[in-house]
Amino acid sequence: MTQKLILASNNAGKLKEFNELLSTVGFSVHAQGEFGVPEAEEPYFTFVENALTKARHAARLTGLPALADDSGVCVNALGGAPGVFSARFAGEPKSDARNNEKLVADLAAHADKSAYYYCVLVFVRHADDPQPVIADGRWNGIIVPEARGEGGFGYDPHFYIPELGKCTAELAPAEKNRLSHRGQALRALVEKLK
Repeated sequence: MTQKLILASNNAGKLKEFNELLSTVGFSVHAQGEFGVPEAEEPYFTFVENALTKARHAARLTGLPALADDSGVCVNALGGAPGVFSARFAGEPKSDARNNEKLVADLAAHADKSAYYYCVLVFVRHADDPQPVIADGRWNGIIVPEARGEGGFGYDPHFYIPELGKCTAELAPAEKNRLSHRGQALRALVEKLK
């Protein structure tokens, strides 16, 4: 018996990835767009508050359990920026190319290029769930000035993993999903849901 779970996103890649792992604990994951749910506001300065807001929004409008994530890249020399503003770091309309350009420029004068991808997942049984299930993941790397690789999205062409000698945009999708901040958070969530 599978139960419908609303993903507070319309991202096809996330939908596929979440379905693969959450089917093992009895969920069939559906994008919020299938149910006419508009995107929620993300007014907060923390990943967990934004994810919780998105999950509650999707659950409230569908009457079903919901899952949301909030993630981004945090650069140590920039005080954790762009952080929750990763998707819109260079302003509207959002643009991966402009975000990367701004990040590389802002970091140019700093010796410390260390950064990490961070992801928070929030699962709610219903909109007013007093005990949301929260899991997170962190993936350390270094921001490099020259873009490398053709895969991924966002900051992946500039996010270098020293242990692998590659940027995340150079990784095969399965390898990226296995190692990434989102993959770590999703596996931790599945363990908690079991």
